[in-house]
Amino acid sequence: MTPARKHAVGAEQIEPGRALALIDFSPPSVGMGERLIRMAYRLGIPGTMLSAPMGKKARTRLLATVNNTLPGSRVAGTAIRAGHFLVHGAKTPVAQVDYAGAARVTPPLEKVVHSFSWLTDLAACAAREQGAPVAERILSAWLQVNPRPPARPGKGPAWSVGNTGMRLTNWLAHAPLILSGEKALRSRTLGHIAETARWLDRHVTQAEDRLAEVSGWCGIVAAGLLLPDGRPRRLYGEAGLIKALGELMGDDGGVLSRSPLAQMEAIALLVRLRNCYHATRREPPPAMERVVEMLVPPLLALTHGDGSLGSWQGGWAVDGEEVDALIKASGVRARPLRDVRQWGYQRAVAQRTVLQFDASPPPMPAHARYGCASTLAFEMSHGGHRLIVNCGGAASGGGLVPVRLEQGLRATAAHSTLTLDDANSTAILINGMIGSGVNEVDVDRKTLAQENGVTATRLEASHNGYAARYGLVHRRILILRDDGSELRGEDLLLPSGRKAKRGKVGFAIRFHLGPDVDVSLTADGHGAGLALSDGSYWQFRSGAGEVTVEDSLWVDGHGRPQAIQQLVIQGLVSRGGGNFSWLLKKMN
Repeated sequence: MTPARKHAVGAEQIEPGRALALIDFSPPSVGMGERLIRMAYRLGIPGTMLSAPMGKKARTRLLATVNNTLPGSRVAGTAIRAGHFLVHGAKTPVAQVDYAGAARVTPPLEKVVHSFSWLTDLAACAAREQGAPVAERILSAWLQVNPRPPARPGKGPAWSVGNTGMRLTNWLAHAPLILSGEKALRSRTLGHIAETARWLDRHVTQAEDRLAEVSGWCGIVAAGLLLPDGRPRRLYGEAGLIKALGELMGDDGGVLSRSPLAQMEAIALLVRLRNCYHATRREPPPAMERVVEMLVPPLLALTHGDGSLGSWQGGWAVDGEEVDALIKASGVRARPLRDVRQWGYQRAVAQRTVLQFDASPPPMPAHARYGCASTLAFEMSHGGHRLIVNCGGAASGGGLVPVRLEQGLRATAAHSTLTLDDANSTAILINGMIGSGVNEVDVDRKTLAQENGVTATRLEASHNGYAARYGLVHRRILILRDDGSELRGEDLLLPSGRKAKRGKVGFAIRFHLGPDVDVSLTADGHGAGLALSDGSYWQFRSGAGEVTVEDSLWVDGHGRPQAIQQLVIQGLVSRGGGNFSWLLKKMN
């Protein structure tokens, strides 16, 4: 299920109290009668025949009103009321959107429009009486050009399995916004809800990836809970959902796309479905609840001191309030995992300093949504301030971040790590896919005793992404003092074979600086002073040559681009290898 990798296990293991219990991903345990109903429904026998074979067909209606606990964006909701979709800072007039999908719009806008996730934002900014007319106008326009489902998925963005599953769940969860108007629209909408559920029954396994399949199964289960004669569909959907969840994530709870955005989406899907269960006074399957409990700690591992996320695998620095609201909605109280081996991120906390380290290959192509060549990159924050970052934000391309930058933001050079010959450590392909490169990473983590009783966390990892082209393996060592005042780093290039290749190759080690870092180079050219807005001052020193400052870009917590700077150490290195040391030290 996970990329090929080796682990040289260090002296320090995951805390015993953080050991994760195994989950049984087999279908929920039911009686013989319910197993037969589930099997019959899977074979295509209609739910009405299985629920009431001799009875009258039930009228299509909703059986309960869902209490939504997931937070929406008041700003985005207000923009919708004013006539615009607001996605990552970019406004698009509602009247100008082609709901048929013939004139393709940017992927982030497509997802918001066709998944109807904007209903959550609209509900967050206005009472039902004010929001319903707006929702019904957009829904009417959408139904006008999407009168019935197509023969198969993929006929435009409206009918991908992922968007369809989210749309069905959002329609059911926000029914008061779309079913409060005139009778004709209400009847038409209910008929479309029933038809969409039947379409998902047939096509959910043709999803574009595992997360999209989970979205589809969530829509099926929600329909089984809230529509009449839904018991067979619910039993069928629960079995499919639990199986899909088992294929979505690794043993440590991290989704296999390695994306914090996908991690958040998985949590949100299950929380919204849980709300549907509670609306019908049912409890979700225990396995589903355990999955939610497993998904939260890996996500917390990628939070900085202010609660916002690190920029990994296409994600941006999602605001801490948004992350906190999602965690509260999940109902899970947990500490961050610090050694997420399968998901591939290492976390070290030293007083107010947080270090995140990507010690894994990129996701496998089958799981990659916005796969990035970020192996051995790191981020570092002090208090609520980011010191070293990655550019991030490939998944926001199409908002204020131009789509043409998407591939560049996924490149190795967009991350705080070493590159050779301006090449990516793993090939970056179109449509979020990745090619050959890193497929093996060695990881070692241990605690070091230092002078004066001080200890430090030592992280060491290496990857083989440059071995085939340049005959060199990149190894990075990071040592963080437990008082948070110093990070020592060393980047080594080692021959991958017994006989080193001849000649030299260019290298560059990049340190993208946080948005509120004021940088000034030292007089000798081998260091820089880094002043943070909280008054703290850090010194960067290079033992590997001259340090220069270049422009860079960082995508903020709302998916918007911000101009930043980066420190760069570059030069030529022998094919026989080399080592480059550097130091980040807090001076006050």
